[in-house]
Amino acid sequence: MPENDNYVVKRLAGKLVIRQNERVKILAVSDQVEDRIYALSSSGHFKDVELILGCGDLPYEYLEYLVTMLNVPLFYVPGNHDPKFDTGSAATRVQGGSSLDLKTVRHKKFLIGGFGGCIRYRPDGINQDTQSEAYARAFAMLPKLLINRIQFGRPLDILISHSPPFDIHDDTDLAHNGLKALNWLIRLTKPRYHFHGHTHFFKNNIMNAETTIGITKIINVFPYKTINVNF
Repeated sequence: MPENDNYVVKRLAGKLVIRQNERVKILAVSDQVEDRIYALSSSGHFKDVELILGCGDLPYEYLEYLVTMLNVPLFYVPGNHDPKFDTGSAATRVQGGSSLDLKTVRHKKFLIGGFGGCIRYRPDGINQDTQSEAYARAFAMLPKLLINRIQFGRPLDILISHSPPFDIHDDTDLAHNGLKALNWLIRLTKPRYHFHGHTHFFKNNIMNAETTIGITKIINVFPYKTINVNF
């Protein structure tokens, strides 16, 4: 039986093993409210979307609207224009969603991890880190990634972040430099997908929205994209 969209055939210990694919359609959003989204979501255009991923810098009311209309899980990370998370303040989190900043979650068979914020470009900036600080935050994810590796045989399938990796989809100004810690995380965990925002396509020097590094497809989802993911 050949491999197709619904089944994967593998040879294990000399035997053919047929495994049915797990598939999920994702709506990924970042950085800019799109009026078109309101019309599309209310008309049923996203009726087959099973998961929303937020990559930062969007009004939380916008994300809450998407959760309400689509009635599917939402995982998100904060951007540099989002409020600093405070356990005592409902205004610092998305009602009906789950922040994945420095966390991992298993949705169906997919392992998803999150990394919020961007490069520090203001001394008092919220959700901003120096390259060294970003590495320290990434190192804090290691126990969770190790548990995933032991339990499921891999650390991650999907990584979401606000910032792009360094020198991949980033820009020349300091505020939009990528984070080197993300390059390290991608090399370490080898996710199949990395979704990010933060950089916009208003300048001619930002051209590519998709780049493949090893087995990882890196996608700038600004302002929104629908992606079919198979496992």
